[in-house]
Amino acid sequence: MQRNIDGSFIKSSRNAPAIRIATLCMLLAGVLILGFVVRQHQHRAPLRAPAALAPVQLKASPGAPATAAVIPQEASLASPVEIIVRRNDTLDAIFRRMSLDLGDLSAIRNLPGIRQSLDYLKPGDAIKLTQKNGEVRELSRRVSETQTLDVVRGNAGFTAQLSDNPVETRVRTAVATIDSSLFQAAESADISDAVALKLANVFAWDIDFVLDIREGDHFTAVYEQIYQGGKYLRDGELLAAEFTNDGKVYRTVRFAQAGNVGYYTPQGQPMRKAFLRAPLDFTRVSSAFNPHRLHPILNTIRGHMGTDYAAPIGTPVHAAGDGRVSFEGLRGGYGNAIMLAHGGNVSTLYGHLSRFARNVHVGSHVQQGEVIAYVGMTGLATGPHLHYEYLIDGVHKDPQTVHLPGAEPLRADAMREFQLAAAPLLAELATPPASSTPLVQAPAAAAPPGVTPPGATAVAAASLAPSADANTKRSAR
Repeated sequence: MQRNIDGSFIKSSRNAPAIRIATLCMLLAGVLILGFVVRQHQHRAPLRAPAALAPVQLKASPGAPATAAVIPQEASLASPVEIIVRRNDTLDAIFRRMSLDLGDLSAIRNLPGIRQSLDYLKPGDAIKLTQKNGEVRELSRRVSETQTLDVVRGNAGFTAQLSDNPVETRVRTAVATIDSSLFQAAESADISDAVALKLANVFAWDIDFVLDIREGDHFTAVYEQIYQGGKYLRDGELLAAEFTNDGKVYRTVRFAQAGNVGYYTPQGQPMRKAFLRAPLDFTRVSSAFNPHRLHPILNTIRGHMGTDYAAPIGTPVHAAGDGRVSFEGLRGGYGNAIMLAHGGNVSTLYGHLSRFARNVHVGSHVQQGEVIAYVGMTGLATGPHLHYEYLIDGVHKDPQTVHLPGAEPLRADAMREFQLAAAPLLAELATPPASSTPLVQAPAAAAPPGVTPPGATAVAAASLAPSADANTKRSAR
């Protein structure tokens, strides 16, 4: 019997010797295995340096035995990255943020003819850059819609080249009928708001798009669409247009001569007139010209010798024509008012204004379309609106129907050139939208000095019916 630690007696096990022998055997086997592993490790060949570690040869000092050592060193591969320009970003800030060599930036900016293309950054611009250990290998950015600047590092330093991004100009002819508004009609024909506004501006001297538009009016627009790599980018110029308003047909063609661009009738008469039909952009009209109107405040029969354009307070008011400010200030029931004196004993009046434009005062000269004041509700006005009057020799005329003098027509020497240019466009107006169109070539941009430009790229035009990706072509309103 054996005594336990606490003094109690325990029985001896008959299997105790067998257990001890088994334990010793397991320990001996473990020692043998460990010895085998150690011996195998000692005889194993030296490990090679990983591929990512580059050997560096150390030169021995003079007189010392030549020795070589391998030192692990990380070898970074050139990594391309696209950087999106932030607000108030500069190339210096981008290089610092990316931990790039500022000496490379200085060398690139000193290349002839490219500093402006490099430094002019807009939020959202993309810069593609390849660098290795902070050294710039390649830099690329789009400097315009049609050109990309590429900077490459070579043995002799950096070189720059402008490469073309060719665009294709297609000519589209679209037809629309007005049911409720110009914009809704344009949208139904897959015409962008930008093109609709251009059309309205061209016909603004003949049609008041606030007052004159009627249900059933229809128009045809021939205009450019710009594509790149088969992808729609934007709309271009309005080349020709036809508008039928209340049964009367107006046609116009875009014509450029000696750097001047304008729109003319098929007979060579300019669309531009001495006066605009409406001194406001598209807004709702509260009342038209009516000499026997019941005044809403005085409640008496009082002639309304003009047109009221209802619009929010602060809406810009444009000068209907070139002229001189003859009056500015309070004018009875008109409230704040401005009068302009034009040639030919014509004057215009703008009433119920909230305030006047800067630098507009009595005696100052204004140009057609210039902002002269802002809509308000001063004087005898029930709500914010502009009161507009057109007078000849002091006599009120209906600004929507009065004959407006035009600008000078094309001279005889320009008429032949105009007729040649207008003929295919006028034919396009009379042809269904799926007709073929003439070739249009995009102008090539000039390369800055010191930059190698590639060859010019020909641009073809094609006819275009309303496409399936129409939703990508709508401009924001």
